[in-house]
Amino acid sequence: MTAGINTSCLSKRVEPDELGQTKNKLDNEQNMSNISISESARRTIDMELDAIRALSARINKDFEQAVRLLLDCKGRVIVTGMGKSGHIGNKVASTLASTGTPAFFVHPGEASHGDMGMITESDVVIALSNSGTTHEVVTILPLIKRMGTPLIAMTGDPSSTLSMAADINLDVSVETEACPLGLAPTSSTTVTLVMGDAIAIALLESRGFTAEDFAFSHPGGALGRKLLLKVSEIMHTGKAIPSVGEDVYLRDALLEMSAKGLGMTTILDIKGKLKGIFTDGDLRRCLDHNHDIHQTPIVNVMTSNCKTIHKELLAAEALHHMEERKITSLAIVDPQDYLIGIVHLHDILKAGVA
Repeated sequence: MTAGINTSCLSKRVEPDELGQTKNKLDNEQNMSNISISESARRTIDMELDAIRALSARINKDFEQAVRLLLDCKGRVIVTGMGKSGHIGNKVASTLASTGTPAFFVHPGEASHGDMGMITESDVVIALSNSGTTHEVVTILPLIKRMGTPLIAMTGDPSSTLSMAADINLDVSVETEACPLGLAPTSSTTVTLVMGDAIAIALLESRGFTAEDFAFSHPGGALGRKLLLKVSEIMHTGKAIPSVGEDVYLRDALLEMSAKGLGMTTILDIKGKLKGIFTDGDLRRCLDHNHDIHQTPIVNVMTSNCKTIHKELLAAEALHHMEERKITSLAIVDPQDYLIGIVHLHDILKAGVA
């Protein structure tokens, strides 16, 4: 006898209308999930923005005193912190160092095992701890105080061990963390980072730190090339300079322009001093006026009193002059107006200055 079949174990046939209902249900659940995710993200951003806005009211005499203390520092600024505060401290130290305030980060745990030797009495220590009671930071406080090294604290509790030990305490407390559990450092680390940035920029402006100073800390990138490269490093010199004498005709100038490939030529007097310049634009004007290239003296159609620069000019400044005057080449002369080089727009762009 054939065994009975339990039909409840068989797959139920789903009707088309049921498939549509199932799909709509899944879509609705997905949409609700997406809305929840977006709301969570926006809530986090809003909470951290509120925490940052509250920080503005704490830029007070303590902040000014801290900045003055850092300005007067004869050594280096030592930033320390544990965990998430340590990560923020690393960034604060890096920002300080790149904006004119020598600084580096010391891990408080490593400081207890030999790295205290990195800190001297001529330094200033900035210690970060939201609770102000972080064990690794508190452990090195007696040593910092014994050396007489000034101490600036950034804490969320003005009555904490770290706050009380500091010469200056900067309040970076937050009403609540963005983390709904109130556990993961979120708003508090953001506020501490912003306070660090505020200190760095206040120091930068107080020192009169310039863009060129900044470039010296970033020589390897595009910014360094843009701010440090001088025209003397990229200009055409010697036989590469297109030049003709002031006694030649337009034809000779065109041949020199063609040979040197810079779309222009300089015109020099017998001593080698710059008298003028002739460019593609000048050539177009000559053609419009039907000048005979075999009979027209170059001095009659050249641009005299042309724009010149000195060799120590930054390439970025040369580019600015070109853009402002809508030209593609600049002549470089020495203090006596002797021609020493030519820089072309393509030379500057090729060097990465733009």
